[in-house]
Amino acid sequence: MQQLINFILRSKHFLLFLLLLCVSILFTAQSRSFHRSKFVNSANFISGGIYDNISNISEYFALKEENDKLREENSRLRNMLVNTAIEKQDEAIVKTDRYNVYPAKIINNNFSSRNNYLTINKGTNDGVKEDFGVISSKGIVGIVRSTSKNYATVLSVLNATDAKINAKIKHTSHFATLVWNGENPNLLQLINLPKLAPIKEGDTIETNGYSNIFPEGIPIGTIKRFSLNQQNNYYDVDVKLFNDMTSLKHVYIIETKDKEEINTLEQAINE
Repeated sequence: MQQLINFILRSKHFLLFLLLLCVSILFTAQSRSFHRSKFVNSANFISGGIYDNISNISEYFALKEENDKLREENSRLRNMLVNTAIEKQDEAIVKTDRYNVYPAKIINNNFSSRNNYLTINKGTNDGVKEDFGVISSKGIVGIVRSTSKNYATVLSVLNATDAKINAKIKHTSHFATLVWNGENPNLLQLINLPKLAPIKEGDTIETNGYSNIFPEGIPIGTIKRFSLNQQNNYYDVDVKLFNDMTSLKHVYIIETKDKEEINTLEQAINE
């Protein structure tokens, strides 16, 4: 307290000057409309800048929450799009709400070996099971292979040993198998595509829906180059992925609701 008193005594002339300056500015602003408007505008400018900065800071710290909300909303929209696409594929038999779509985040991504896997932050507590499909906003990513309560490992399409995806040329009924030769992470190979299939560079490749993992029409990539194998009359095709598998972050998990019923029926026939 004594230090405060000493400071006031030492600075009394300066403090008196500031007091008189503030009083004079206040009287000037009140007596003349021009000065009053300038004063108000200046105050608004300063307070507006402060509020703007506070708002920016608040928005920055709220980004994670907003991003989570956006991913949830994207998941709902993608769910609607996937099911709507299925409805339009067969007008005679309309099946609604066949798929559930859940958002997830990749927490580990391996793409440098021949047999690659990803890890996502959703598990059995979130309803995730083995053989669920995994896609991104651009196309297929892989298939869930194992789960724990809170996490799951995903067999990447960049798996030269186990990854085999049913695929087709868009707008045709010609289908083949999508595999990876273990070389370029941006290129997959389409095998067993028959000679009769109409094909050209730039054609879009997508899932054909013959498995119970991916719906029909999920994008995969475009044909980069192809050649006819004279020995078996099948095309050898390189497909450039829509996805950049080396920089994935957010994905969607696809659950086929009637998958178990279909599998049980097909197993009964095989037995």
